[in-house]
Amino acid sequence: MDNPEVQIPSADNADVEMEGTREPVEQNKDDATAETVEQQKGNEKDAESTQDTTVVASEGDSVAVPEKNQGLKFIDHLKSPVVELVVGQGDDQTILTAHEGFLRESPFFSDAIAAFKDGEARKINLPDESIDAVGSFLQFQYTGDYFPRRVQTPGGGLEHDPTAPDVDDTGDQLLKHARVYTLAEKLGSPALKTLAHSKIHRISSTARGEIAYARYVYANTSPDDVVIRRPIAAFWATRSHVLRHEAEMEFRTMCLEFPQFGFDVLSLVLDQKEKRSHGPDPDSAVKGSARKRQRAGL
Repeated sequence: MDNPEVQIPSADNADVEMEGTREPVEQNKDDATAETVEQQKGNEKDAESTQDTTVVASEGDSVAVPEKNQGLKFIDHLKSPVVELVVGQGDDQTILTAHEGFLRESPFFSDAIAAFKDGEARKINLPDESIDAVGSFLQFQYTGDYFPRRVQTPGGGLEHDPTAPDVDDTGDQLLKHARVYTLAEKLGSPALKTLAHSKIHRISSTARGEIAYARYVYANTSPDDVVIRRPIAAFWATRSHVLRHEAEMEFRTMCLEFPQFGFDVLSLVLDQKEKRSHGPDPDSAVKGSARKRQRAGL
C-alpha cells in the first residue's frame, strides 16, 4: 500500500477551502507568483516587527529582513572583542566564542554585553538553549544563513543533509528550525526568525513528526504567534481524518495536553463547514499550490 502524501498551507494561506483542492497532489514547483510573494511578505510583516529591506531567499521567493547597520564592515566585527557563550548545562554544557560586533546586532546580547563590568569575564550563560540552535544563530550572524541552506532552484528546497533521512518521522528536522525560530524571537532577530520559518515549510514529515513539532511550538511560543501556530492548526484541520489514524494516540494526547491546539483545529474545521453551508464563495478559491508544503505519510 502506498504511503499517503499530504499538503500544508503556509501561514498566510491557512484559511483556504479544505475540500477538493486539499487532496494530495504533486507540488507545482514553478507556481511562485508575484501575488503569492506579496501576500507572504504582508502577513509576516503584520506578525513581526517593521522590516526595512528585502533579500532573495530563493528563486521566485523573497523574505523581508531588517536592514543592518551599514556603517560597520565585516572586518570591524572581526576586530571586536571575543565573548564566551556558555550553552546548556551539566554534561551537555558547551562553550562557544563569538565576536562582540556580531552579537551586538541582537538586542538580547547587546544588553548582556552592556552589563559587563571591568575585570569580569566576558561570558554569557545560556543554560536553557539548544547548542544546535545557538550554533545556527552564530552561523547566520557570520554568513547570513545556516545549514541546511535554501537552495537557489525553482523548487526552493533545502540542501541535502547526509545525516538526516529524506522523511522526518521523529520531528527532529522540524524541531531544528523551530528551535532556531524561538531562539530568534528571544534574541530579537526577526530576519533569522523569518528564515527559520521558511525552512520549516520545506521539510517532508510524517504525522508523528508533525505532532512532535506541534507539541514544541505550542509549548514554546506565544498564543498570539499566528505565523507559526496557524499553519499547524490548518495542517491538522485539513487532513485530520487521515492523519489522526496514522498517529491517533499522539494526536489525542496532544489535544489533551494543549487544549488550545484542539480548539484551533476545531475552529478551522467549523469555519470551513460554515462557509460550505452558505454556498460557494468565489473569493475563497485556491490560487495555485506554490506555498503548500508537501508532506509524506507513514
